[in-house]
Amino acid sequence: MTEKNASPCCSVSRGNTCKLLHDMPVADKNTHAPDREGMVYLPGGEFLMGTDSKEGFAADGEGPVRQIVLSPFYLDTCAVTNRQFRRFVEATGYKTEAERYGWSFVFHHFVSEKAKQDVMQSVQSAPWWWAVKGAYWQRPEGADSSVEDRLDHPVVHVSWNDAMAYCKWAGKRMPTEAEWEFAARGGLVQKRYPWGDELKPGGEHYCNIWQGKFPVKNHASDGYLGTAPAKSFPENGYGLYNMAGNVWEWCSDWFSPTYHLNGPRENPQGPPRGQAKVIRGGSYLCHKSYCNRYRVAARSSNTPDSSTGHMGFRCAADIQ
Repeated sequence: MTEKNASPCCSVSRGNTCKLLHDMPVADKNTHAPDREGMVYLPGGEFLMGTDSKEGFAADGEGPVRQIVLSPFYLDTCAVTNRQFRRFVEATGYKTEAERYGWSFVFHHFVSEKAKQDVMQSVQSAPWWWAVKGAYWQRPEGADSSVEDRLDHPVVHVSWNDAMAYCKWAGKRMPTEAEWEFAARGGLVQKRYPWGDELKPGGEHYCNIWQGKFPVKNHASDGYLGTAPAKSFPENGYGLYNMAGNVWEWCSDWFSPTYHLNGPRENPQGPPRGQAKVIRGGSYLCHKSYCNRYRVAARSSNTPDSSTGHMGFRCAADIQ
């Protein structure tokens, strides 16, 4: 069985294939006091957001370049890991949306022969995505998989709603899209990647993306077929890891390709409403021939209830 995908090519959404969950649990039990360990202070100020490059996706609203002013804030040095998310679940008993729906999207190469019996459907516009029964953050490829050997990898199969629940429990919040891009740039001005304009400086890999011909063959010359540890590859100028590739990261903003054209230039929060939330940074499935969205200015989106094997998040916090 196939379904029509309503989200951009880089992500896959639950769409209309399942009912909405109106009774999502609130994970406020044992909420933490704000803790800045594992976060970096970012000074804010003025920066140039977006791109006018021809390699950008105009329909995504990557441009035009505009001057944005941000207040100082904190940001996690890396994406929230399986180990951190497990502490949250153990403290609160929280059930992710993937668990409550009973399935999540898994890249087909990662589904074992045994788990193939649990494949419910594929996505018509992106047949490499399979809806696998029993896939969730702790069983990322289905019932016969585990995260025990990757507790330091980013947690995946978390929806925007799940990420928000974690942020609230941790005494933090989701970064805005502008904050995310400011952080990803690492102090550089209008560079293509968090480290500069060259994808592989000196022939070295600086991010975890698809190596080979998508979606047929990934020769994994960067060292990883799927997720990499959250602190892999050199950090950027602000000491942040994996702001390009590895996993898409949720932002707080509703997605719009046009709102920013006349929107606020100081601490922008995105449009007041929408259907999908912004995701940033690209993932291990990105490739220039298909999804050249591991560039700093690139953006995509997904519905708040969607979960996949290549979407995670990191937390931000206000200056107290």
